[in-house]
Amino acid sequence: MQTFGLLGKALTHSFSQQFFTEKFIHHHINHAEYQLFSLNSIDEVQPLLKMSSLFGFNVTIPYKTVIIPYLDELDRVAKEVGAVNCVVKQNGKWVGYNTDVVGFWETLSGMRYAVGGERYAVILGAGGAAKAVGYVLKQHNIPFQMVSRNKTTETIIYHEVTAQLIQNATFIIHATPLGMFPNINEKPPIPYDAIHGNHVLIDLIYNPDETLFLKEGKKRGAFIMNGLQMFTTQAEESFKLFFPNIF
Repeated sequence: MQTFGLLGKALTHSFSQQFFTEKFIHHHINHAEYQLFSLNSIDEVQPLLKMSSLFGFNVTIPYKTVIIPYLDELDRVAKEVGAVNCVVKQNGKWVGYNTDVVGFWETLSGMRYAVGGERYAVILGAGGAAKAVGYVLKQHNIPFQMVSRNKTTETIIYHEVTAQLIQNATFIIHATPLGMFPNINEKPPIPYDAIHGNHVLIDLIYNPDETLFLKEGKKRGAFIMNGLQMFTTQAEESFKLFFPNIF
């Protein structure tokens, strides 16, 4: 039996096990299983990497960046992003990939109506998912400001997010776990009254399907989208990496 899985901390929100189990059934893959690996710290990944039955796994919050030192290689995109969400055993080596990039690229590319004019994005979050979003925005030539709880040379903190910054943005992209099931009553602390009908709010969370962040945008007339399309696309890309012989 070949083992695949999802590596993270709190995994009750995830649809990954259901998604991959259904993919195995659909493709008549009877020799594979998909497990959830809930780790209290990234150090606990070491015995997992020594499992002879483990052939690949996805990575979610909060380990997309800190997993990197434990891997043997990174593909070009994962190296440029600085984050990994898919790891595959290839020729005895653990190789890290970033399929979030493909997921968010598809999400953004589907918004043709928002392409014209000056575009600017605010990314709420600075972790692995936010890094993938920033990478795609650069490919689309969309400037952005990243917001985090901790101030760095690349980020501002939430208290520095002004109404003017929000008003001037085309895209407001939420890339933190705030509001994710089961903590559905949480939302990032930004000036929501500055949101208007020309905004596009994207939440990378897909459970629940409409977070408080998206509800705040919806009631002010903004276009809203959750992270289900991104999840599905990145998972499909991960599946191709897990079973390249099928494609």
